[in-house]
Amino acid sequence: MVTAANLLAFAAFADGKFAQAFPTFGSERMGAPVASFVRIDKEKIRLRSQIYEPDIVIVQDSTLFGAIDPLNGLKKGGLIIVNTKKEPEELGIDRKFSVRTIPATSIAMEIFKRPIPNTVILGAFAGITGEISMGAVKEAIQKRFEARIAKLNIEAAERAYKMVKG
Repeated sequence: MVTAANLLAFAAFADGKFAQAFPTFGSERMGAPVASFVRIDKEKIRLRSQIYEPDIVIVQDSTLFGAIDPLNGLKKGGLIIVNTKKEPEELGIDRKFSVRTIPATSIAMEIFKRPIPNTVILGAFAGITGEISMGAVKEAIQKRFEARIAKLNIEAAERAYKMVKG
């Protein structure tokens, strides 16, 4: 999620917006849940604290719902994007939130042969929210990865983008 947050912030910047991306780490063990935060705004961002009441939550691993509460603080009417093959109604999430799902790990396995859903989630985020453009997503990916890897990541992001746009 740290890489995905950085790519998201760069894409927002490429679209002419202001952005911040920063991670927070829990216990110091391999596999511990990690949270990353991104602020995006049309105006300069002066706030430098953790985000306590997000508008959008991306859950990259749906098994987190059994271990922690990734929706803690999410504003009523907020959006949740979950990496899962399940349909939103199968997740049992309170209806006061909008829920969208994307099989990001499955797409990553098809394209990369590895369970790395970062850019898949980024493409889905762009398609669902419209907060960043697909052009900015591509630019962020091209700046972050060498050409061969960037091409695969763009393919993954585009597939998710098209999937959520219907």
